[in-house]
Amino acid sequence: MCGIVGITSFKEVTPRIISSLKKLEYRGYDSAGIASVSDGALQVTKSKGKLINLIEKLNQVSDANSYSYPSIAIGHTRWATHGNINSENAHPLTSENKVAVVHNGIIENYDSIKISLESEGYTFRSQTDTEVLPHLFMKYIKLGNNFLQAGRLVLKEIKGAFAFVAMSLDFPNELFVSRNSSPLAIGIGDKSNFVGSDAHSIDHLTQKIIYLEDGDHA
Repeated sequence: MCGIVGITSFKEVTPRIISSLKKLEYRGYDSAGIASVSDGALQVTKSKGKLINLIEKLNQVSDANSYSYPSIAIGHTRWATHGNINSENAHPLTSENKVAVVHNGIIENYDSIKISLESEGYTFRSQTDTEVLPHLFMKYIKLGNNFLQAGRLVLKEIKGAFAFVAMSLDFPNELFVSRNSSPLAIGIGDKSNFVGSDAHSIDHLTQKIIYLEDGDHA
């Protein structure tokens, strides 16, 4: 089963994202990725294979760039369901380099949503069902909704068993999270908040855990 983590904080988050992803390795995975907001831009790094490959890529990116350390990020370990094992299908999936989503489970009606979004000009670069999520967020944000409103509109469109976390450049201090028949927990910390596929992924960061129920969003 895939793994999800996310952190909003007043401190640099990348090391904590990686430590949480390491705690999810027991689930098995074939690729990993992380998205963050830094200097007003969405930074996405993904790799095939083990988490060490992602860490090496992150180190290369850090060495090659002088951008500030991010204080909000989402991460994912993927076990391929829709699409081949490659970087393009690894999470996070993005829309217009402004919205990123990590997702566990299945969007059952993604085919019909994809057709509709393609007719509206959205381009799909992966073979995953997940990619409809960032495009839907982008669509509703463009229509003038705030992040919470956009997330609620996305939930009205999708069907399936899922858990996901979304982030947006337009709302750089917020994460939108939701679950339905796939586990997700929120952790409350000191000037930091966390989300993970299960409490195990974030219990080293905080002991204050909120367990989301089916149909919950935040």
